[in-house]
Amino acid sequence: MRTLTIMIGLLMIVPTLSGCFAGEKIENIEESGPFSFEEGEISITTWYHYPGTVSNPIAVDATNPDAVLGANLSVNLSGNNIPFYASGTYYGTGWDTFEPTLGITSSGAIFFTNYNGLGDGTHIIRSTDQGLSWEDVGPFGMSDDQGQTPNSNDPYLYVDKFNDKLVKFDMHALTAMFVEYSDDDGETWSTPFPVEGYYAPQDHQSIASMPHSNAIVGDVVYVYCINTGSPAAGAQCSRSLDGGHTWDAQQIGYPTESFGNQCSGLHGHVAGGSDGWVYRGNPSCEGPAVYASSDGGYTWSEHTITTEVGMQQGWHSHEVATAVDEGGNIHATWISTDQMIWYANSQDHGESWGSPLMVSAPGIKETGFPTIFAGDSGRVVIGYIGEMNDVTANNSTSGGVGWGGYMAIMTDAFNDVPLITSIAVNLPGDPLDDTSDCGNVRCGGFGDFIDVEIDDEGRPWVALAHNTAGFQEAIIGTFVTGPALYGDLISLPELPLGGNSTLKMS
Repeated sequence: MRTLTIMIGLLMIVPTLSGCFAGEKIENIEESGPFSFEEGEISITTWYHYPGTVSNPIAVDATNPDAVLGANLSVNLSGNNIPFYASGTYYGTGWDTFEPTLGITSSGAIFFTNYNGLGDGTHIIRSTDQGLSWEDVGPFGMSDDQGQTPNSNDPYLYVDKFNDKLVKFDMHALTAMFVEYSDDDGETWSTPFPVEGYYAPQDHQSIASMPHSNAIVGDVVYVYCINTGSPAAGAQCSRSLDGGHTWDAQQIGYPTESFGNQCSGLHGHVAGGSDGWVYRGNPSCEGPAVYASSDGGYTWSEHTITTEVGMQQGWHSHEVATAVDEGGNIHATWISTDQMIWYANSQDHGESWGSPLMVSAPGIKETGFPTIFAGDSGRVVIGYIGEMNDVTANNSTSGGVGWGGYMAIMTDAFNDVPLITSIAVNLPGDPLDDTSDCGNVRCGGFGDFIDVEIDDEGRPWVALAHNTAGFQEAIIGTFVTGPALYGDLISLPELPLGGNSTLKMS
């Protein structure tokens, strides 16, 4: 991939684009321009843009030199901040889902939660061919030492990348939770290990691992946190030092000096770093915040990200998603009062934060269910659903596209003006949902959250649901090609196109 240093004056040689997500053809871009690709024209579901800021919270089309000039940006497309040809797609699984989560092991196998409801619990489906085909790997019951939680109200899946172990975390009737493990890609499962819980409800559980000297068995400490829904109780967390077999009593997941002074008992997913730190996103009383622990989850510190950009006052008013890259840097994302996706990062365990950036794709009007994952230092993917225009229940539209599944990637998140490459995994005529306010309500398979992860090749994957046929089919979105988020900064090998024709539920 060529290295480009492009300043505003040079960008003026590039013609303005006229295409949009509604389906117009993108004009050819002059061969010498930074967004001219040997692979072909830019897809109608791909955007190259610069982030909005607090003073100007509008996405800036990086391929439009007039827009860049008008935003008074001095951009530097060099080093890791370079454009790659990118496009997206999705594959149907044939199984239903609710609050989809996923995990990817070192073998390349992808695992996805399949929600079966009362009596059969959550099963895990597996793909060993990059999402093209799927099989149910259980757990199937108590025979042959394989476990199964008989009822799961909140399915959750996590991969402990430090031990290449699947972790299945189920909540039963808002009062009890169980953890099951597989260290052979889902071929066999442990019996369910009960975790300690004293607060009700036990909800919105999330789990993470991190290498730590506190570990007694193995080399990692597991930490899980739950929502209580009560500011007085706050979020509660528990730890296991013996590989997840036994757990200590739940304790407050925030600084003890703040006891009784929390403004939310709700939080996003827990994230563990290779440096032994663990984080969870949660609003403080000042704004979006991250809570950090360096001692294996025993004590926590509070770090407000910003007081300039608030949080959405609705379904996602609690959701600050966090990730840790291989350099130990924290990346956080949330939905603000403008219904847009905002992002910030910290390079010192949350003590200080970079300026918040608005990272939604150009043309997005509303968003929902933000999620984030980080690869090598400064490389990050944000997943969310977004809407440009309404598609109503009877599929009438005012030039709209309905709700789409989006991924935004940055390969140099610490750049003064990071280039963002955004893709929609579905085409304009194939919305994932036609509920007008899907971003702010539970709709179909979108319950409280979705999930995103990066495989060892560096390819990002997002767990979504396709709701419009009356089913909540689990679908997995990815980049057909784009930049690798682990290892050498190169183009990912091309995958086959998927889309609506791959849906299997009918």
